[in-house]
Amino acid sequence: MRLIALRGATTVHHNEAEPILAATEELMHELLGRNGLAAEDLVSCIFTLTEDLDAEFPAVAARRMGLSKVPLLCAREIPVPGSLPRVIRVLIHAYAADGTEPQHVYLGEARALRLDLEGAQ
Repeated sequence: MRLIALRGATTVHHNEAEPILAATEELMHELLGRNGLAAEDLVSCIFTLTEDLDAEFPAVAARRMGLSKVPLLCAREIPVPGSLPRVIRVLIHAYAADGTEPQHVYLGEARALRLDLEGAQ
């Protein structure tokens, strides 16, 4: 086993709790599924939101998914002028089998953030 870091991002259309939670759950399910990970493999998750999203903590979605023993942190993204709005990002640290190639996940409008990964989406 080795420690890996996974990146992911998604977007929402409205600053409301349910869209934030639903988008976060979808992102987390995709990240865990594509990487063959279970809750017990996770070391920590750091979520960030752009400054236009403040209706809910993404960590609430992770807790709803059963990640109650995983340390979670939510923070604000740097408000760079002209950057993509309404973005939820996550950085996951997890243990995976040796030789595992991390599969990063970018959904919705966030795909534009990593065009170099488009083939993996």
